[in-house]
Amino acid sequence: MSVGVGRVEGTFRDDAGRGPRVMMIQTQAENAGAQEISRLVGAGLEARGHRVDHLFFYSRTGGAADLGNVDVCVEGRPRDPIALVRFALAARAKIAAARPDVVLTFQHYGNVLGAPLAHLAGVHRVIANQVSAADVVAPMLRVADRLFGRLGLYDRITVNSEDTRRLYDHHPAGYRARIVSIPHGFELKRSPLGRAEARARWGLPQEVELLGCAARLHPTKRLDLAVRLLPSMPSRHLALAGQGPDREHLEATARDLGVAERVHFVGELQPTAIGEFLAALDVFVFPTIAETFGLAAVEAASAGIPVVATNLPVLEEVLEVEGRPAAILVDTADTPAFAAAVERIFADATLAAELRAAGAGLARRFSLDTMVDAYARLIDEVTGRRRAA
Repeated sequence: MSVGVGRVEGTFRDDAGRGPRVMMIQTQAENAGAQEISRLVGAGLEARGHRVDHLFFYSRTGGAADLGNVDVCVEGRPRDPIALVRFALAARAKIAAARPDVVLTFQHYGNVLGAPLAHLAGVHRVIANQVSAADVVAPMLRVADRLFGRLGLYDRITVNSEDTRRLYDHHPAGYRARIVSIPHGFELKRSPLGRAEARARWGLPQEVELLGCAARLHPTKRLDLAVRLLPSMPSRHLALAGQGPDREHLEATARDLGVAERVHFVGELQPTAIGEFLAALDVFVFPTIAETFGLAAVEAASAGIPVVATNLPVLEEVLEVEGRPAAILVDTADTPAFAAAVERIFADATLAAELRAAGAGLARRFSLDTMVDAYARLIDEVTGRRRAA
């Protein structure tokens, strides 16, 4: 199945002015953090003269169809050996047909399946991107990833934070030698809409204090912990933007707690709509348990929405600017402590202003141009090209 703009066949680009042909490979087509990074990197590389294709193994929601040159290998996730073989054959054929100079793989399945499929398709330059938290990667995949990096199926391996880099401290030297740090850059998600307009846009209540989160509805995001705040906050509501397998559990939790009428599901949003959603919120809550960067929280803080998030080391690393915290970090599994942190923001206007001021500095710290330039240099290095002055 093809989605979006049709592919134009041609030869690799030469060194005289135009960049190489790049293919971004990852698991599922949907709007989530890894897909947002590949969208931003792809758009930035195209602006610098590269030809970029996006290949997804299967479509979960179709939410990534606006990326440009997009192709999907199979309709749904392969769930039996025959379907897996069909997927592998389709993926190999699509990679071979696109004839990229270099492949960038994302997510754990994207890396472990995408790298060998690229080599089988005759593409021997692979940059693997470690954007999946260790807690969500099956042990078998971790073993395969370790082996592939050691043997050189990956030319380079990017990590997006120092906390993520530390996960590989005990990997073989051959693996560690390929690691390159490229912190995520991001696109500022501010909206010209006022709060009332933004709430009307998403059908959210007007005269309430509104908590919210934009994230995939997945158990690792622990959004049920945000729902559990509401019984002690009878006048507040919660808005959740995203889709995923945990929605039924979240709805059931809200019903069991008697707060279902105060939990609002707005569905999956396109990246360009995230700013409008954030403009509707008073506080962004992020009770996740597994992250390699925490892009959603960084986007919210930079948009001027005070953030309360889990006290993970990686969030402590990224949610600060020049020593100033850009969020309140707390044990979100401790409901009273989580609620108290949210209450502090509503009760202390000075604290909220300090968080907004620090959050505004995240756009400078995690520059989109800096990220794309780093990928462009890495691609030049891997493909043996020299960038023109």
